[in-house]
Amino acid sequence: MSGPLISLGILVLGAILSALCGRRSLAAAGVALVSVSLAAAAGMPTALRVLVTGRAVSWRAPWSLPWGSLSLALDPLSAFFIAFILMLAVPFAFYGRGYLARHRGSSWQSLSWSLYQILVASMVLVVSAADGLLLLMAWEAMSVASLFLVIHDHEEEGVLKDGLVYAVAAHLGVAALLGLFALWGGWAGSLRFADLSAVPLSRGASWTLFLLAVAGFGSKAGLVPFHVWLPKAHPAAPSHVSALMSGVMIKMGIYGILRILLLLGGWQPGWGYLLLAMGGSSALLGVLYALGQHDLKRLLAYHSVENVGIITIGIGAGVLARTAGMGIASLLAFMGALLHVLNHGLFKGLLFCGGGAAAQASGTREMDALGGLLKRMPWTGTSFLVGSMAICALPPLNGFASEFLIYSGLLSGALSGRAAPSLVLFFSVPVLALAGGLALACFAKAFGVVFLGEPRSAPAREAKEASRWMTAPMLALASACLAIGLMAPLMVPLLRAPASALAGGTAAAGGEGAAAVLAKVALVGWALLLLAAILLALRWLLLRGRTVSKAPTWGCGFSAPTARMQYTASSFAEPLLGPLRGVLRPRVHLIEPRGLFPESGSFSSHLDDWADKILYEPLFGGAANLAGRVRPLQQGRLQLYLLYTLLALIALLLWQVLA
Repeated sequence: MSGPLISLGILVLGAILSALCGRRSLAAAGVALVSVSLAAAAGMPTALRVLVTGRAVSWRAPWSLPWGSLSLALDPLSAFFIAFILMLAVPFAFYGRGYLARHRGSSWQSLSWSLYQILVASMVLVVSAADGLLLLMAWEAMSVASLFLVIHDHEEEGVLKDGLVYAVAAHLGVAALLGLFALWGGWAGSLRFADLSAVPLSRGASWTLFLLAVAGFGSKAGLVPFHVWLPKAHPAAPSHVSALMSGVMIKMGIYGILRILLLLGGWQPGWGYLLLAMGGSSALLGVLYALGQHDLKRLLAYHSVENVGIITIGIGAGVLARTAGMGIASLLAFMGALLHVLNHGLFKGLLFCGGGAAAQASGTREMDALGGLLKRMPWTGTSFLVGSMAICALPPLNGFASEFLIYSGLLSGALSGRAAPSLVLFFSVPVLALAGGLALACFAKAFGVVFLGEPRSAPAREAKEASRWMTAPMLALASACLAIGLMAPLMVPLLRAPASALAGGTAAAGGEGAAAVLAKVALVGWALLLLAAILLALRWLLLRGRTVSKAPTWGCGFSAPTARMQYTASSFAEPLLGPLRGVLRPRVHLIEPRGLFPESGSFSSHLDDWADKILYEPLFGGAANLAGRVRPLQQGRLQLYLLYTLLALIALLLWQVLA
């Protein structure tokens, strides 16, 4: 356990030193880069050793707080997530060094680097905590640190409002987690995980705890309908923070659900059905809402909802298959879900970095003001293309490997012939396939509108390639996406132990099956690369000795084509979203051209989130109205506040006496 403890110590020390740098922002950034790198070097070996051997380690120290204990444990599930956190925190930090260069000399930047390290440390503590109270404290530190990072650019319009939405959503989730551990700890007499897992629970009690866990952890993960904060907070944050939050932090919600499943035991089929339903709806709604976006980072944020849905489909399939006695199907589904946790962190972090570089170079995130950036930013554009292919699960990249494992788990369970579970797993396959097809269309739109064609604005026309601080991490992430896709079987030893614990100990046969599946995935990837190399060589041979010239793309006979003749984000998505207009209810603004030589005409569409409109806006509006009604209680007089305190103490004493 020494490795993660050393990592925590390094990160806390680094956070203090960065905060003390004041206006020396470059020094604060340097401290953060060294701190995060050393923390990864210290923590990764222990985590990988636990993953490979399956032997858990623990550490405990005296603690005077009631109910809680300073207990840390590293089992295979915790080890997987710690390795995941530390591995991705490093490239995002180096990217942030270049991204924040425009804020040089700001004391707020030094504080942001301190908060970055606190966020990484709190996530490590969340996944290594072996006590409910310690987990809640780390969870709150994670939420507060990420909140202040979200409002880094608080001078910009709307950022503070988006931060407020995130703060409210985060603490609604914490309320559910408080209820979870308060109930469970009351029954067990302790909040240590070992004591919680030992207490016998009725069916109703298990369902209550499971639902509280899904609500509390699912809100952080961004599952529908708890997702509304995610497309608001992630675009508002600096891009390296968006990458860390979307690629890593929301997976703490996935970890929480998996941890509670391991602690509860006695799994019920209904849990699998519920997770499959939430995962399927998140995958489909996430990608549909992404298709309707014009803000590049908001589009990427909605794709995080989609991919969390894909992960949850894998978890739901694993739970349902295990309760139905389909051990191999359960293991394949859990391995696919865990591998997609890692893969999504890589390609979504890459996409946020690429999108952030494009937005910083052009001064806007509006896709309809961009275009033609691939010629001006070749390294950024190529990296974004790799990330786009990976998130669409195209071979030979890593997204294909993890989704193929989930498909294998679904189909293995569907073909087992176990009545209702098999039927549900079978119908989950087209849901996952539909989400994948829509994702392909969405990223054809995103990459085409932003990086291809001609610039739609002067800033896009003058954009230049990002600095090496930003391009080097993007190329490293793109290389990792390709490497995992081509060497997918090597991931099996790192997935076997945590997936086996979740699937009920079917590691041997299931691990061989997963290795066989991933070997075929890798073979397809290598075959595609070989085919691409042959075609490039053939092209070179055919063009050798010939003059190759460049000319503008044929403009369909127009003598004076303009950038306005290109597809916009709205027009690209309209054929897909149009048939669903009655369900999604987009707001359409149309000015039809009139006459033979019209002088004006425009079309735009805006897709509002139904969960935001139907659930959260009334909730937030009601809370604001209630706050306005009780505002007279706030008079600014110290004597009145002392009276409130006295009345509260009297009420507590009366409650204690009467109870």
